[in-house]
Amino acid sequence: MLTKYSDFSSGRVTESSLWRSTDYGTTYEKLNEKVGTKSILSYLYVSPNNKRKIMLLTDPEVESSLLISLDEGASYQKHNLAFDILSLLFHPEQEDWILAYSHDQKLYVSVEFGRKWQLVQDNVIPNRFYWSRLGLDKEQGMIHLEISISDKRSQYITCKLQNCSDGNKGKPFPGFIIPNSLVVQDEYVFIQVGLKLQGGRNKTDLQIISTDDNQVVAAIQDWHQNDSYNLYTSEHRGLFFTLMLEDVVSSGGPEDNIMIELYEVAGIKGVFLSNKVVENQVKTYITYNKGRDWRLLQAPTTDLQGNKVYCEQPFCSLHLHLHVSENPYASGNIISKDTAPGIIVASGVVGSELTSSNVSIFITSDAGNTWREIFQEEYSVFFLNQGGSLVAIRHTPLPIRHIWLSFDEGRNWDKYSFTSSPLYVDGVLGEPGEDILIMTIFGHFSHRSEWQLVKIDFRSIFQLPCTSEDYVTWQLHNEGEVCIMGMKRIFQKLRANARCVKARDQYISQMSDSCPCTEADFECDYGFERQIDGSCTPAFWFTPSATSRDCLTGDSFLNTTGYHKALSNNCSEGSLLKYSPRQQNCPSQAPRGLQLFTSEGTLVATVGKNVTFLVFLEEGLGSMTSVTVDFGDGTAISYGNVSSIDDGVKHIYSKVGIYQVSAMATNSLGFDRVVLYLHVSCQLEQVQLSAPLVVVKNKAVNFTTMLHPSNVGTVSYFWWFDNKTDPVVTLDGVITFAFSKEGNHTVTVQASAGNTVHQDQITLAVYDYFRSHALAFSSNLDELNPRVSEWREDISRVVKSCIVTGISEDQLLVTVLPGVPTTAEVFIVPERRSRDRLSQVLLSALNQDLVQFTLKPGVQVNVYTTRLSPAPLLDGSDSSYSSTAVIMLVSAALMGLAIFVIYKFKRYLKSSIHSCVVIGISPTALFKARQVIPRQSPQNGFSSSAMLLIRR
Repeated sequence: MLTKYSDFSSGRVTESSLWRSTDYGTTYEKLNEKVGTKSILSYLYVSPNNKRKIMLLTDPEVESSLLISLDEGASYQKHNLAFDILSLLFHPEQEDWILAYSHDQKLYVSVEFGRKWQLVQDNVIPNRFYWSRLGLDKEQGMIHLEISISDKRSQYITCKLQNCSDGNKGKPFPGFIIPNSLVVQDEYVFIQVGLKLQGGRNKTDLQIISTDDNQVVAAIQDWHQNDSYNLYTSEHRGLFFTLMLEDVVSSGGPEDNIMIELYEVAGIKGVFLSNKVVENQVKTYITYNKGRDWRLLQAPTTDLQGNKVYCEQPFCSLHLHLHVSENPYASGNIISKDTAPGIIVASGVVGSELTSSNVSIFITSDAGNTWREIFQEEYSVFFLNQGGSLVAIRHTPLPIRHIWLSFDEGRNWDKYSFTSSPLYVDGVLGEPGEDILIMTIFGHFSHRSEWQLVKIDFRSIFQLPCTSEDYVTWQLHNEGEVCIMGMKRIFQKLRANARCVKARDQYISQMSDSCPCTEADFECDYGFERQIDGSCTPAFWFTPSATSRDCLTGDSFLNTTGYHKALSNNCSEGSLLKYSPRQQNCPSQAPRGLQLFTSEGTLVATVGKNVTFLVFLEEGLGSMTSVTVDFGDGTAISYGNVSSIDDGVKHIYSKVGIYQVSAMATNSLGFDRVVLYLHVSCQLEQVQLSAPLVVVKNKAVNFTTMLHPSNVGTVSYFWWFDNKTDPVVTLDGVITFAFSKEGNHTVTVQASAGNTVHQDQITLAVYDYFRSHALAFSSNLDELNPRVSEWREDISRVVKSCIVTGISEDQLLVTVLPGVPTTAEVFIVPERRSRDRLSQVLLSALNQDLVQFTLKPGVQVNVYTTRLSPAPLLDGSDSSYSSTAVIMLVSAALMGLAIFVIYKFKRYLKSSIHSCVVIGISPTALFKARQVIPRQSPQNGFSSSAMLLIRR
């Protein structure tokens, strides 16, 4: 037994202790010195195939190691790990084979009970890995895995135990699957793909409930359901499903932890309890024939005090809580046992619906036909003596010191004291897999006390072994009907108050001869639905003739009557022939219902990568019908029959585009054709938005985008102007827009191609009027132009820094335009009265080469105005008055000051601007600071600043 002490302030386990008892809990030995006094243990595992083998895991936050015992925990060997174990999966037959799943989604294998480990595969989905089973898989040492490809795609692979290289991986399914959907259970392997279920229903979630008796029970949540599922049962292959029960209640959190409130009664095949939503009320139903027929539970006739209970169906019945306990130390809301067939103990209420208030405990001794109230408060009930007796412990947050014991299936209870001081009960211990007469209750005397364990030994009560005189027989029935699932079943159980030790082989049911077949032994076949009168008729979506599509002309086939005998039903003769399939000649028919889709269930593909097309024929002889698949790019492929392409047809597209893909099925009686349009694209890497830096209010401006790579297929554009919530959607990368308010405006565009979305954003200024002039640079700048937006932004800032104005910095804007030769545009947005003089002074300075900077040592760049403007010069004025404000260019002729700017580019740009050269000042008059100070810049991450000293 492993105990841990948690520090609630830090949320961490700070201490652990390992205990061992060899006398069923009478005495315990503390083993901390054997496992390491400083070790903090997190989990204890016992091999399911050999109880002598035990494995302990340490807390990975302290150390990553495991301890192994081969002698039922008497001694341990410590082994260090190179990874942290999140969970373990033991092989069902090989006691030394273990799979370990790590925190970083890697799967490891050990064939030496944890002494050595080998990496199997990375990117494995949690809890989606399974061992192969002898007799079910081709190889014993094989593993079934689901691996992650992307957020929305997974892949099902198989690989050999110690060699999971790419060359040894199997891909049983050719396409991608929905993440977290692989289930390997008994004879079946389940995966989910993004396709419609037959019948036109879109799947939103699917859970596998059971695979017993060569039949699958699945829960499917339709699009309109939130907290409920529909139950379906399959034929023996698990391919075709029929409705079992609608609107079954579900509860839980994530999809893989959803609990469907369906309870299979232990010890009796075919008996289930389920909670179903009926007109917004939750009611409990029972079936005795594995879901063919359901009915409400009959309420007890009297309550615990013997008072008559007035409860008439369908307005009133018994409703039960069907949550099975995930805590191994608690009994849960409902319990039954294979060794005690017919006995079910559950908490519930009597009334019109299931509620959580006024809950009582009920018991049935005849598999749900009649019920009795045994407690009017919540109790935990446990089976003792293989179900021959019952033990009850009050479920309460208060401390207790009594238990109750019943020897007559809960009709009478004896009260026993198990401790002198009241105990807060946390749970009940018992050795897993053993039916013993010893129980250990554990808990605390106070919320601050140590663990307290109380051993209760019932062996003094049960002294002699049971004999045949201690048993009586009872017959399974459903409201008096004894023929259930085509047979009569008789069971043995202990007489009331028999206090003998029950032997394991003395509860076996006795079967009588099978019953004659009646309509009740048949379910509706696939594609048929049960009507109010009990008959089975075709569903609206089902085509009965489709069942003969693999039938050869001239031969015969078994055609359904709309019914099939339940797989677990053992009836014989009677009405068997009336409902059984009938022999009919194979019809001659042309192909019909041809379907074509991709293995991923999508209509998109990527250039240069395989896309798999699946072809399915609903009607027509598949083995005698040829099919041709035309990929729409000038290539096509033909097959002699539809059945030969069950694994799909693979194709690789070399160019981007929308392709018309078609499939044509042909036989001697006709043909059928189906078409889909496939969007083939390449990965979009970047979108860049371009627009003028300054625009005029209420005048339309063009926004254009550039994609990299330029041809990626069909692209959708989403445009946001300012802070508007709803985007404008276009299929063109160009849009026109006019701004009605002055100021800075933000424009955002998203380009969506295939499964990829990229975004770009710009900010532009809107004014009533402004002046703009085109700028050019000396040709040496073109040689160092890397043609990236960051470089152009840097050059724009340097040019602007070489100009000092007598107005706000926001009124002088510079933008360097894409392309070579390198050009720019300067915008002047002063007050109306000064715009002309500012513009003239700026042009004069540019024409006299007064604006220049040094790009790097030896490379001086001149800035000047040009008539060859990349964009038309614009005067946004609408008035004629002048201004007195003056632009002051820094020069020796204009001012006796100099500004020295040091500008550092991003490290991936090869060139950097060293200085903005000022003409007329001696180099010795300027001193450059030795320390460059990084400064956060919202546009480019980091820029630099420096100290500037000017000698007098």
